Amino acid sequence: MTGALEEAQPPRRKVIDLRSDTVTKPTAKMLQAMMSAEVGDDVWGDDPTVNALQDYAARLFGKEAGLFCPSGTMTNQIAIKVHTHPGDELLCADNSHIYLYEGGGIAFNSGVQPKLLPSNRGRITAGQVAGAINMEDSHFPTTRLVCLENTANKGGGSYYTLDEIKAIAEVCRTHGLKLHLDGARVFNAFAEAGYGPGDLGPLFDSVSICLSKGLGCPVGSLLLGTTDFIRRAHRIRKVLGGGMRQAGFLAAAGLYALRNNVERLRDDHARARRLGAALQGLPYVSYLAPVDTNIAIFNVAPGWDAKALAEWFRSRGVLLSTMAPGVLRLVTHLDVDEQDVDDVVQLLAAAATAAELAPGAAPTPLPAATTAAADGINGGPKAGLEAGAKEGIDEAGNGGPGACVGGVDPTAGEE
Repeated sequence: MTGALEEAQPPRRKVIDLRSDTVTKPTAKMLQAMMSAEVGDDVWGDDPTVNALQDYAARLFGKEAGLFCPSGTMTNQIAIKVHTHPGDELLCADNSHIYLYEGGGIAFNSGVQPKLLPSNRGRITAGQVAGAINMEDSHFPTTRLVCLENTANKGGGSYYTLDEIKAIAEVCRTHGLKLHLDGARVFNAFAEAGYGPGDLGPLFDSVSICLSKGLGCPVGSLLLGTTDFIRRAHRIRKVLGGGMRQAGFLAAAGLYALRNNVERLRDDHARARRLGAALQGLPYVSYLAPVDTNIAIFNVAPGWDAKALAEWFRSRGVLLSTMAPGVLRLVTHLDVDEQDVDDVVQLLAAAATAAELAPGAAPTPLPAATTAAADGINGGPKAGLEAGAKEGIDEAGNGGPGACVGGVDPTAGEE
């Protein structure tokens, strides 16, 4: 009887969204915490739940104070504004979020010039920082700030070791520079790197943490620093339109996440590694970046059509994201379980033998909403094709072994 009932069950029809960890939805327990939150007016500073979240996060990272903001872009931009003056220069990785995906905010909000340092999967070194500091000369902008991203989105979730960060912090102290952490996925680093917020926080002058990625909140980021830094940051948040009224409903989700959703990030990492293992050796994968945390990025092999591949998965209920022409990304998160990974692993293998995807197969017509990318709109395969060829990208927009994993895609900023 049980077997007959099992056979009668409808096939599993769930969209498995691997585009980003920003797509997570609040759990029932998180929603309950939100609905029962005590609230006030945070612009007046009297929302008790917001205050509790700010204090909790500040203590966690060894900081004096915190500021709750709508997004990580805002917290990063506030930090840059507080730490610098117009005409200054900041140092960051060449593929960092603050440079690529924050709308030119470094210049727009602060009048600051970024100096981009070539990175190793999103990470820079103390030696690079020391070598990039401008001498005191009226011809040059004053080097004022260093920004690190940990983990690195464009680096496929790579993370710094504690010794690497300590070395950079020492260079900053020696030269009188401020050091800011874009910690959008820093809790993913904590799950793998063997250090925690109490180790990392004191090394930075300011810390931004995101609550709406792997931690599963619907919205919100925190900026942490000294009491004076946060006092100045509060005014800039107001100027940028970031003041919120009864924000305790959102802050309650943040408190719940910090207390309940941190340890489980290791599950996301294990599932991402399973996906990475399944991608190894597939004919449409020319290069798979190391899977350090919850992100798997691969280059689509020459002859295969990256857009058609992504559409093939979409039509079967699996959503991937495009990081660059011919570069696809899978991100695990709170809403992806073991059964989802089992299903995706089967589809990854099935795609390798799908006749309509085989090199030389006639292209499958795509919906109108996706065909614009083929004409160079939004960084499609024909956009910058000549430059792409130098990186091993073929005329179909697919990445060969020399393709730059971690290229630019305007849809992948996530903030």
